[in-house]
Formats: sequence, C-alpha cells, structure tokens
Amino acid sequence: MKFELANHSRFTKLTTLDAHTEGEPLRIVTSGYPTIPGSTILEKRQYVTKHLDHLRKVLMFEPRGHADMYGAIITEPVSPDSSFGILFMHNEGYSSMCGHAIIATVSAAIECNDIKLADNETKVVLIDSPAGQITAYASKKDGKPNVYFDCVRSYVEVCDRTITIPGFGNVTYDIAFGGAYYAYVDADIHNIDCSPNNVEQLITLGRSIKQAVANSYDIEHPEHQDLSFLYGTIFTSKKTTDASSHSRHVCIFADGEVDRSPTGTGVSARAALLHHKGEVALNQTITIESIISSKMTVSATKQARFNGKDCVIPRVSGSAFITGVHQFLVDEYDPLKAGFILR
Repeated sequence: MKFELANHSRFTKLTTLDAHTEGEPLRIVTSGYPTIPGSTILEKRQYVTKHLDHLRKVLMFEPRGHADMYGAIITEPVSPDSSFGILFMHNEGYSSMCGHAIIATVSAAIECNDIKLADNETKVVLIDSPAGQITAYASKKDGKPNVYFDCVRSYVEVCDRTITIPGFGNVTYDIAFGGAYYAYVDADIHNIDCSPNNVEQLITLGRSIKQAVANSYDIEHPEHQDLSFLYGTIFTSKKTTDASSHSRHVCIFADGEVDRSPTGTGVSARAALLHHKGEVALNQTITIESIISSKMTVSATKQARFNGKDCVIPRVSGSAFITGVHQFLVDEYDPLKAGFILR
C-alpha cells in the first residue's frame, strides 16, 4: 500500500518547517495562512488574534502539536529596511518577542538558501517583531548556520518585591523586560529544584507566581498597550551542570509551557537585570543553561535610554537545527479538528 492521499476538497492544508533552538521547538508556517493585513506588526498580531486563531490552535494543540509547542508566522516586512516580519504563537496566544524563534528562523533561512551566504561571510538581517526591530547576524562555517541577534532595548521594571503564594509562602521577585516581561525568582533562595525531575512543581509554582504578580503589579509598556503583560516566570539557579555556566534558567510561560532553552528574551532581560545590579559588566559574555542543560550566551553590548528608562542592548546566541517538514491536514468531518490540550 502506498497511502497516497486523494485530493479531497474537504481537507484544509497547512505546511510547516520545524526546527529547535537548544531543544525548544519552533514550527515555522510555510503555507496555508492567508495574507495578514496591517501596517505594523502589532496590527498584524491583532489581526491573527481576531481572525486566524483557529489556525494557531490547529498547529499548536494536539493532535498535531502539544502543550509545549511553539510556532512562527512569517509576514511581509513593515519597516523599509527589514527583510521580513515575524509573529510568535504558543498554547495561549501570541508572544511579543521570541529569541529562540529568531535564531531558528534565520538558521532555517540559511539552510533553505533564502539567505545566501559564502563560507565565513556575515550578513545583517533586520526583522520586524511585535516588540520592535531585531538585528540578527547570519553566517555559516563548514556549511553550518551560525546566528546571533541584538534584542530590543531591555530594562528592569522593578526589583525585590515580595508576594505570598498560597501553599508555598512568600516569594521575592524582580520584573525585567527583554522583548517580553518576566518575573525572576531566585530558586536557590527559595529551595526550588531546577532539574527536569522537578518539572511539575516548577510548572505549578511558575503559573501561580505569574498569576499572583500579574494581579498585584500593573505592567505598562512605555509605548504599546499590547506589550503590557507579564509573559512568564523565570526561575534562576547557580546550580549548573557545567562549571563554566553563569546560571540556569527555567522559564514557565504562556499557559504553563516549559521552555527547553534558556529563553532568548529571558536571557536578554536577565542581562539587563544583572547589569542593573552590578553583577555583570558591559560587554561581559555569560552562558546560561536551560532545564535540559542546553545553553545560550548573552552580553549587554551597550547602554541606551528608552522613555526615561536605563536600558541595555543584549546580544544573544544559540544553535538551531531543522527537525522536519510537515503537511498538516484538517478534515472538516473530524470532531476534534479544532485541536485540544491534555498535559
């Protein structure tokens, strides 16, 4: 049997190129979406939220995805000097920025020869994201893509606040922005294990902290209301598997998703936080591990100002690899065609 599918009109088709950055998945949509209108990326984000969210659920939810799936939609650029725009999606909705997706998308573009490079040549790729324009640097060596990027202006929102989590106790946290807002919690101080063996407690605590902080502290992005939300909780730990690593991150974001990577926006905001506290110097590169011990490097490359706030421009690097090419079908007769989540 060949199992060659007849071209039935009842099927909706979506194709993707899948990759991962340091273990965190990225499903890049290559066909199946209509043209997304909007003169800004935030307008495009609003459009997909209102009109195309059923497609997000098809690709992110089971049976085609899972509770920790992540995706990207490539759009036309909105800035005259950008190569393309990008929207980020997950189990809850749409992110404002995603570093692992930037690395994976540019790496995939190199592999697909959409970004043409000679060996040891570096090209600057400007990308429109909801949080602002991202500067990525694309090169390859021995045929392997090498990608890093400069994030948006990143800054500390607030430090050393305390909140009570029912069933756990008082938790001290900081909030910082690196394209998205995160609450940072020192896991070592609170005796929280950041190993894969403790993932259930990390998810439960991460969700509870995010909800409690969001309910008690009003985040207001200086320019865009659409960016004024707490994206997740990041637990930090000095207990690393590699002695050369600065620390470990476990990021619980969206609706309890666990980032397998150290989190590109998370390490960006952490660079701002560490620089603010005088723990990391300008242009000092540090390595941060993830829950699975994969790594990203980050440095605060320069200082800046943003609507009265002291900021840094973080530079982030990591490695991405293509994992598959998919054609997904949605059968109009399928009672589960909209997808579902069962963690």
